[in-house]
Amino acid sequence: MDWDKLRIFHAVADAGSLTHAGDRLNLSQSAVSRQIRGLEESLAATLFHRHARGLILTEQGELLFDATSAMTKRLDAAAARIRDSEEEVFGDLRVTTTTGFGTLWLAPRLPKLYAKHPDLRVDLMLEERVLDLPMREADVAIRMKEPSQADLIRKKLMTVKMRLYASSDYLKEHPFPDSFEDLKDHRLICQNTDSAQVGASASLVQELMTHEINSLLTVNNYFGVLQGVLHNLGIGVLPDYLANDFPELVRVLPNLESADVPVFLAYPEELRHSQRISAFRDFVQEEILLYRKQLKSKQKE
Repeated sequence: MDWDKLRIFHAVADAGSLTHAGDRLNLSQSAVSRQIRGLEESLAATLFHRHARGLILTEQGELLFDATSAMTKRLDAAAARIRDSEEEVFGDLRVTTTTGFGTLWLAPRLPKLYAKHPDLRVDLMLEERVLDLPMREADVAIRMKEPSQADLIRKKLMTVKMRLYASSDYLKEHPFPDSFEDLKDHRLICQNTDSAQVGASASLVQELMTHEINSLLTVNNYFGVLQGVLHNLGIGVLPDYLANDFPELVRVLPNLESADVPVFLAYPEELRHSQRISAFRDFVQEEILLYRKQLKSKQKE
């Protein structure tokens, strides 16, 4: 199969237009059209439905586009490895993690990474959906459970627990809760159990909901929960790693916490020798060590 025709087909399928694909490839519309016709003839299949609003893939076209997309991602991975210098760290690094961890823990620490590697370009993708690392949807992931995908290098970074916190200002104006029953006198702020989150957090919230809760605020990520707590709206269910960075948080009902939530860093086996991956991995591990030291120091106070 002609690689050049496949490259042109992929551009047309991605753009949905012969003209737009030609602009990307610096080819005329007629040249692009000829290549597509030639590919269709070689496959004895129609790849596009011609429509007034553009081109729409046929069923056969969808199958081929899936294959060319996988090829493109593999080629991107190979190109990234080739571009990696043995001594320098530069280029694009796509990092995926959850909205809460990425916003509240990782992003505030990134200045240290950029100070050490100013030529690195990080694309931080924050979402609860698990991206496919072997298919190159991202280069490296920090996940709140052990990755199950094959062909991944994975390393456990730390363990997180979900706990109850209120702001110090809030507790000056409201009675400190000493038991489950006291929660009825406070507003509970937590993630909705239907939203994407780790199972341990959902289990803790479900347990809390078995008690009398008169006022409730639910948010679909921990960033929103934290904002509610910091603005004195009530008592929130939050990950314990926030206690170091937000000293105004005060833990309440200290006997109540979730099961352990493991935090893993993972990346594809094929990027084992990537200098960008190594730099990011080392940076995260250093920050985890610093976090642990600060936590021990705080516990001794």
